[in-house]
Amino acid sequence: MSERFAQFKLVLLGESAVGKSSLVNRFAKDRFDEFRQSTIGAAFLTQSVRLEPDTVIKFEIWDTAGQERYKSLAPMYYRNANCAVVVFDLTSSTSLGRAKSWVKELQLQASDNIVIALAANKADLTSKRQVDREEAAEYAREAGLLYFETSAKTGESVKEMFKAIAERMPIEDVERERERAERRALDLNRAQQNGCAC
Repeated sequence: MSERFAQFKLVLLGESAVGKSSLVNRFAKDRFDEFRQSTIGAAFLTQSVRLEPDTVIKFEIWDTAGQERYKSLAPMYYRNANCAVVVFDLTSSTSLGRAKSWVKELQLQASDNIVIALAANKADLTSKRQVDREEAAEYAREAGLLYFETSAKTGESVKEMFKAIAERMPIEDVERERERAERRALDLNRAQQNGCAC
């Protein structure tokens, strides 16, 4: 059986210092750096997820800056995105509210079929928790989001979250489009061989 492969654009959104870059770093490089510089504009990485037994999903990941001064650039990154991870810090009571505004913006401005995951990050800091798990999970259910409590530091639920997103990707649509493109190229090639000046 031949392997299936598809590529999708993923964007990370959320306010500054919630751990977006650390989550991507844990997913792509399985690493955690205690001290990270703030992202300027956006950072770009790629990472693949294997879905059993024969499917590979490659994510093109845009990790956006969380500072307010870069907020106006966000649409440039989430435009045409297939999926998004909106990150908040569960040790900050105001963080979920800011994440909700990102979700609302995505649902209004991004593509209609975008898959959105809500990541409650810093799950290792249980003693400092300020956002109730049930409140966040209930909001995610009502908004139609995937919900994960993650820790970039320990790796908790990071791979599981990206795998769950990968499982929601419309790989059949990508394959159909690829087959159509291959047929068009083949037809054009035949026409040229038959002397058509198409």
